[in-house]
Amino acid sequence: MISLRSVSIAVGDQQIISWLDYDFILGKQYCLLGKNGSGKSSLAYGLMGHPSYTVTWDVTLDGEDLLAMDVDERAKAGIFLAFQAIPEIPGIKVFEFLRSIYHAKTDDNIGLIPFKKKILPLCDQIGLDHDLLWRDLNVWFSGGERRKLEVLQIKLLEPRYIVLDEVDSGLDVDAFHAIAWLLASCVNDQTTLIIITHLFTILDYVKPDHVIVMDKGKIIKEWGPDLALRVKEWGFRDLIE
Repeated sequence: MISLRSVSIAVGDQQIISWLDYDFILGKQYCLLGKNGSGKSSLAYGLMGHPSYTVTWDVTLDGEDLLAMDVDERAKAGIFLAFQAIPEIPGIKVFEFLRSIYHAKTDDNIGLIPFKKKILPLCDQIGLDHDLLWRDLNVWFSGGERRKLEVLQIKLLEPRYIVLDEVDSGLDVDAFHAIAWLLASCVNDQTTLIIITHLFTILDYVKPDHVIVMDKGKIIKEWGPDLALRVKEWGFRDLIE
């Protein structure tokens, strides 16, 4: 469980989230909704340990102090953040990147041939061309290829808490459907998805147990899947002043 108690998050002198209390329970699926600037992405980056975000008070991961962990320690402990905008990293081959993050997560200094035998079947599972493994990380990748590579990382690392920050942006219809199905395949009773979205189509594939509406850095409404349907039809009227 990721437990937040009286949590505040700031970027520089700007307070984004104030005095937030919430528990993200392992095995449950969550959807965060809200207008731009409501604090959804700030919460995701704060949980992951982005250096531009200052998080204060109490955040624990399965009883351990999350704020005392570096970013790599948080990833090793089971948190994965899928970025809205995926960066290109020239000079780093996809294969070596994947092998290095697998080694960091598992402490298994796996060799080239054994890792190739491990990663190629995962590529086949998600429909990722093997040739992409030998290209520079995300350089000239399509939106769908970048998202598939994120799914490949999830399959490889098997994180317990997967935070999806508007992963539906930048995808055409066919690519979106393919990625949504793949993300749904990652869900089981030992994983939690925290979905941040302005759209709602992804919720046709991953059914949230809890829908949370945020405004001005606070949770103003929480309910089951029907809340997402209500916001989809009526917007945030009567929820946000």
